[in-house]
Amino acid sequence: MWIQLALIAPLIFVFATAAGYWLARRSMARRFDDLELEAKARAKAIEAEARALLRRAEEERRQKERELNEEYRKLLEEAERRNRALIAKERELEEERSRLLQKENTLDERIRIAESFEAKKRAIFEEFRERIEHLASMTQDEARELLLENVRKKLKGETAAIIRKEVAIAKEEARRKANYILAQATTRYAGEFAGERLINTVTLPSDEHKGRIIGKEGRNIKTLEQLLGVDIIIDETPGVIVVSGFNLYRRAIATRVIELLVEDGRIHPGRIEEVHRKVQEEFEQHIYEEGEDVVLDLGLFPMHEELIKLIGRLKYRASYGQNALAHSLEVARLARVMAAEMGGDEKLALRAGLLHDIGKALTQDFGGSHVELGAELCRKYNEHPTVINAIYAHHGQEEPINVESAAVCAADALSAARPGARREVLESFTRRVRQIEVIAQDKEGVSQAYAINAGRELRVFVDAGKIDDDRAAALSHEIARDIEEKVQYPGEVKVTVIRELRRIDYAR
Repeated sequence: MWIQLALIAPLIFVFATAAGYWLARRSMARRFDDLELEAKARAKAIEAEARALLRRAEEERRQKERELNEEYRKLLEEAERRNRALIAKERELEEERSRLLQKENTLDERIRIAESFEAKKRAIFEEFRERIEHLASMTQDEARELLLENVRKKLKGETAAIIRKEVAIAKEEARRKANYILAQATTRYAGEFAGERLINTVTLPSDEHKGRIIGKEGRNIKTLEQLLGVDIIIDETPGVIVVSGFNLYRRAIATRVIELLVEDGRIHPGRIEEVHRKVQEEFEQHIYEEGEDVVLDLGLFPMHEELIKLIGRLKYRASYGQNALAHSLEVARLARVMAAEMGGDEKLALRAGLLHDIGKALTQDFGGSHVELGAELCRKYNEHPTVINAIYAHHGQEEPINVESAAVCAADALSAARPGARREVLESFTRRVRQIEVIAQDKEGVSQAYAINAGRELRVFVDAGKIDDDRAAALSHEIARDIEEKVQYPGEVKVTVIRELRRIDYAR
């Protein structure tokens, strides 16, 4: 039994293997047929799509060819049309040239005829001239000279009389017109004038504040005078202290500092320095606002910011006791009226009048001529040439170039010549004390210098890092000798050199 099974099993395996192989081949054949049919179907679809694309491309080609042919036909027609136009134009030009040649020939003929007539006229004229010369027994030049001499003698006296008369009339008319213009300017401009003094007064709530301002052993008032550069006068007058100084700007700052200290009630050296810094910053902003208000009121925008700031600073500058800003405004308005009467540019005259003394805002800081400083400033900030000419012309350094400059010169003289407008004594005093300050400020190592006590005392603050105690003593002697040599003054001038060493640190 087992032997028979062993013999049959291989046969069954072989038969099964063969059957499986045949079935697999059959399945693969069917699969291959299916794939072949699918590939043929896809090939037919692709072929149909390609034929469709080819047809569309052919149609598009034929359409493009028709469009190009149409465009070519239109261009060809346009070229032919232009060619016909050019031929017609060329024909017209040729006809025009023929007509011009004909006219030229006619003109040449007329010129020849005119020249012939001119030659005949000259011959006839020459014949008559020779006959006249023969009859008069003189040549043509001699006859001309005789005639001119007779006319000259006859008219000489009449011309001189006419010239004298016209000059007299012109002078009288100019004088009358000038008086009319000045009268119009002065009557139409009603300017106010307030003389600048050398003192400001500060009203106190009570006399107790006088003691607080003086401070223990005079420390507060000493700090105030050293820091502010003014004299503080505390006398028996109830409820009032006096701030004295020739520099309007420093005096105004000092007055404001004392007013704030009195309102606050805390008065000591540290607080004084703090309030002083704050007031200085406020004044820098305030002077710009002052200048801006002036320029706005006069309608002179645009103007450079630095010039606006300097206009505001003129409020704290005086010349011969006359406030520089008030004087500049007066000159500007007078110049505007004069320029209008003379047919000039009112706005340009107004601008030149306002800026004619702008250099005075810098003379206390830099020295030198306010004319040169003002002209250099206006050139730097691209002001009109008339403005620069007016700055030079109002002091006679240049001639006025137009009506506006002349109006500024006349207005400046008119403003300065008004009764009470200027005071020579005050100007000489301020010039003297300013000269004393400049002598000290020119020394090396000096940070600040203030002339106080009506110019009888000079307080000099030096940089402690550059000036030692020995050098401070020598410096006071040098300044005193320079003042003796360069300044004329009554009495004596006390020179005080102050050297203070400060070290600052912060606890954090």
